[in-house]
This record gives sequence, C-alpha cells and structure tokens, in this order.
Amino acid sequence: MASRKALVERELPLYIEKLKAPESLKEAMLYSLNAGGKRLRPILILAALKAFGKEESLGLPAACAVEMIHTYSLIHDDLPCMDDDDLRRGKPTNHKVYGEALAVLAGDGLLTQSFQAVMSHETLSPEKKLRLISELVHAAGAEGMVGGQVADMEGEGKTLSLEDLEYIHMHKTAKLLTFSLVAGAILADAEEPEVEKIRAFGQHIGIAFQIRDDILDIEGTVDKIGKPVGSDTGNHKTTYPSLLAIDGAKDKLETHIALAKNVLADLGMHQTFLQDLTDLIALRES
Repeated sequence: MASRKALVERELPLYIEKLKAPESLKEAMLYSLNAGGKRLRPILILAALKAFGKEESLGLPAACAVEMIHTYSLIHDDLPCMDDDDLRRGKPTNHKVYGEALAVLAGDGLLTQSFQAVMSHETLSPEKKLRLISELVHAAGAEGMVGGQVADMEGEGKTLSLEDLEYIHMHKTAKLLTFSLVAGAILADAEEPEVEKIRAFGQHIGIAFQIRDDILDIEGTVDKIGKPVGSDTGNHKTTYPSLLAIDGAKDKLETHIALAKNVLADLGMHQTFLQDLTDLIALRES
C-alpha cells in the first residue's frame, strides 16, 4: 500500500503543475489533491494489473484520473450547499481555504483534467482509451456517483428502505471503486468474463466500504477519520446502522466481504494483494 501510494502521489501533481492556468486555480486543485488519503481507488487499478500479471506502471494515468475525480467529489461534497464540512483528511476543507467559488472551480478543473490524464497515455490504443473513458463516465456521472449523490441528498430527513440505501451506495461509492478494478482488467487485456467477475467483486467491496464508513461515523474518532463524526446523524441520513442497528450493519459488512472473496477465488489469478485490500476495507479505522 505504502509503495503504491507513494508512486501515485509522485505522479498526481505533475498533471496539474504543467497546466497553463491561473496559479490560484492550480493551487486550489493541488491543495486537495495533495491532502493525502488512502489512494484506494488508484491502488485498486494497480492491484488489478498485478493480479493479471501485468506491469503496474501501465495503470498510472488511469490511476491519477480516478483520484482526480474522487478528489473533486470530496471538494464539492464539503461545500456549504452540500454537507457543509469544515475538515477533510484532518485539514480545513477547500472552500474554507480558498472560498466557495474557487473550490467549485477547482473541483471542475480536476473532473475535466481526469479525462485528459487518460487520453495522455502514450502507449494505449485509441480503442482502449475510449473504453476507459466510457467506463469512467458511467461510474462518475449521472448514472453513477453524481446520481448517487443526488439520491443521497433527496433521502435526507427520510426513512429509506434497505433497497433505496443500497441504490445510493452502489452509485455514490461502489461504482467508482468498481471502475478502478475494471480499468485494471481492461488495461491487462483480460477476457470479458474476467472483466465482469472483477466488476462483481468491485461492487461487493464498494458496498462494504460504504457500510464501514457508516459504522465509522458512529464508532470512529476525528483523529483517525480526519473529519467530523456523527455527521450522518446530524444530517438526518438513513445509514446501515440506522436501518439494521450497529450489529446488523456489521453482519451486512461481513456478508459483502465474504461474497467479494468468493468472486475473487473464482477468478483464479494471483490474488494476494486484492485479498489484503478486501480485508483492509473490512477492518479500516479511517
């Protein structure tokens, strides 16, 4: 994890520093991009490539692209018109440092620059670039993360069904995590049945990731998770613990982790890194 994280964090700023753009915009983009985090999504791309026996460096442009999209989503999530958070990754949120207008534009810049990162891959065929971008649009846009965020907002103050909650988390969280694994499989020239199996694996760990997030919002600490705890309760959001109680949420987490490992075992490739990442998602404290 540490070595892959360092590799991604060396590459990420290069895409922004070279832009012919206002320095204030680049500074705001880099502030959030360099703020740390697990870098789980880019690491999943590299892990999928490793699992298929390919060079991990092949995935760096796509890894940087997905982290740009994730970072933009966090900037926008923290805005007063959304979650109105003051802390992210233990630091003041982007709009607290640069103001709301520049924070919005920094997020916009990261979103659009992500597609350029994919297109800049020098050795990738045009067909693969188009497929990666198509997958990324589906995962990040109205049919994915953005649509999930809207459903999440509209669900505030309401008691949602488990089906409604799973829709939100599949789209808001799981689809971008799933993209990372699918991107790695595409870059590794995996056969279509393998791509679909790793997509199913990604969906299970994506839901598991969000369930763990809901649990940490109750049991975590600001020092560990880097943002205020209890915000879901304060925003009157339905969560897995609120629907299933804390023990039920933990049981649901274990179910998705088990299903993810079953899919992984069925793939029959070098799985150690992906298995370890699955356990990390289940047990993480931040």
